Amino acid sequence: MEPTATNIPLASEPTTKFIEFLRSFKDPTGRIKYRERIRRMILLKQRSLIIDFPDLMVYDRTLATSLLEAPNEYIPALNRAIAEVVKLDDIEYGSSTTFYARLRALPETIPLRDLKAEHIGKLVMIEGILTRASPIRQLLAEAVYQIGDREEYLKVESPLEQVTLPGPKKKVKLLLERCKFIDWQKLTIQEKPEDLPPGQLPRSIDVVVTEDLVDKARPGDRVSVIGIVKVYQEKPSSISSFSIYIEANNIEVAESGLEGVEITPEDEKKILELAKDPDIYKKIINSIAPSIYGNKDIKEAIAYQLFGGVPKVYPDGVRVRGDIHILLIGDPGTAKSQLLKYVARLAPRGIYTSGKGSTAAGLTAAVVRDKTSGEFYLEAGALVLSDKGIACIDELDKMNPQDRVSMHEAMEQQTISIAKAGIVATLNARCAILAAANPRFGRYIPERGFNENIDEKKLPPTILSRFDLIFVIRDVPDEKTDAELADHVLDLQSGNEERIGEIIPPDLLRKYIAYARENVHPRLSEEAKRKIREFYLEMRSKAKGGLSPVPITPRQLESLVRLTEARARMALREIATAEDAEAAIRLMKVCLSKVGYDEETGAIDIDIIMVGKPRSHQERLATLTSIIKKLEEEYGGEPVSVEEIYREAELKDIPREFVDKGLKYLMEEGVIYEPRPGYIKRTSS
Repeated sequence: MEPTATNIPLASEPTTKFIEFLRSFKDPTGRIKYRERIRRMILLKQRSLIIDFPDLMVYDRTLATSLLEAPNEYIPALNRAIAEVVKLDDIEYGSSTTFYARLRALPETIPLRDLKAEHIGKLVMIEGILTRASPIRQLLAEAVYQIGDREEYLKVESPLEQVTLPGPKKKVKLLLERCKFIDWQKLTIQEKPEDLPPGQLPRSIDVVVTEDLVDKARPGDRVSVIGIVKVYQEKPSSISSFSIYIEANNIEVAESGLEGVEITPEDEKKILELAKDPDIYKKIINSIAPSIYGNKDIKEAIAYQLFGGVPKVYPDGVRVRGDIHILLIGDPGTAKSQLLKYVARLAPRGIYTSGKGSTAAGLTAAVVRDKTSGEFYLEAGALVLSDKGIACIDELDKMNPQDRVSMHEAMEQQTISIAKAGIVATLNARCAILAAANPRFGRYIPERGFNENIDEKKLPPTILSRFDLIFVIRDVPDEKTDAELADHVLDLQSGNEERIGEIIPPDLLRKYIAYARENVHPRLSEEAKRKIREFYLEMRSKAKGGLSPVPITPRQLESLVRLTEARARMALREIATAEDAEAAIRLMKVCLSKVGYDEETGAIDIDIIMVGKPRSHQERLATLTSIIKKLEEEYGGEPVSVEEIYREAELKDIPREFVDKGLKYLMEEGVIYEPRPGYIKRTSS
């Protein structure tokens, strides 16, 4: 019969059994596993010993089950057993030090929202995202106090319990120099987004960590916590109501890119088999949001983004990101939001958020005050929580301008710096950003340039220039395309999935992406370098004349490298070839031809993205400013007639429409003002 909570035989001497386990347990290779670990622990002067729970189950199932059901009795016994085994190798260290058994890999992970009263006093394992961490404080563990002439001793059992000293308060004196203190910290663990049931708010639980577990994890980290479920009284006035928390026995941070993705040997075999397929690129691109019709170039770009380039740290310490940022600007009803939500589900660490419902603190990090202690805590935002993943931000143009500025650092430096309420911290935000926005006039007007379709106040050049690829999605009526789209949607609605074609199942694709990001780190071949170099120099050569627009900058050069590496990663190749470089160049040309194209000059001009205006507009604006200055000087500093400006501008081949736009822009910028209707004057001569 399996042991249960009621019939577990409490070992008369559990310490003896644990000593035997530590001294004699052998791994499959025949090594005495824990004796070796203990010797290493002594050598490094550590106090914690990691014990794999499956080993204990194999050695003595009853002892292991007793440990799960009565951890308050059995964990101290295990700690004592470690001290006894340490004494066999170093009696002095074993006698003078307190040791801790840190358990790992319990048989079951309890979902955070399933923690109930039945788990109180039991040992459990939970997984989640660390959203808050209190400052490290010193906890009174063993108190020595004086009552009159005699001394008393008190052991503090729980960090969240109120310590009440006996006797009249005025006669009690705490002897601080003889008390024992330990480091402790309170963490808040929240459910992972992928574990959240539809329509539910994420739940969280407080976790208390002590001794060498403090500062082991930071806000934004995905963690696995093993600990004892305990209760505490939130308000002394509420006699019967208690809250649960976990007193941590061990906390492990998931550092790799495989968070939440378990890859079995069978999965690895399938992944390596897939990578050998010559059509792997086509298969992966077709597997991205297959229910959404068309948008092949965008799906190809998203595929590159999911795999990502390789981050680099130069010898001088400068870090260059490997993550690819993509912006989709398009008409309503072109499935932008659906694409974003699909990517957030598919990415090993994806988070979806909408610009209208996001603040700077919600995106980056917030400093909040704890209700009970009054201390300030750091709470991670969306960009920190999607570290080593993808943050999908919808309705980017609807965000408040002051909130949008907070993304600048995260997009290029990939960190979030906080200096609030005495907390100065830098958090990692190594995530790719996939954002969507609507055009200025609701629909994209092809007759106007990209800069006119974008509201510069809502999407300034400072943020546009940080995106590697910008796509314009237009809803253009076309008989053939519309017929295919209608058939595609109607077939899917009626349950006919044949139209989707051969795709990689989402679960396997997710594992494929996680495996590639973790194990494959491509570098450019000489042929790939040459292709990128030739394209860059060819584009730059078009700007040789002093007044010619600049078609490409070093930012696009870095983007090409990232895209080339990402394509090589898709086939699990360590070397990026000339073919990868050509595919990246083609995609870059698609973006530049739509976004960086100046209608007036018929040339590609990167200033449209970098500065917000094409070079031709900048030159005309400079000429218009010169005309106003010249006329003002001729009039002896008096206001200048707009009609006079029209006449002078016509001589310089500047159309009347541009003069109107230019004067409006200069007024908004505060360069000129209108002292009376029909007259213009500069703000400073």
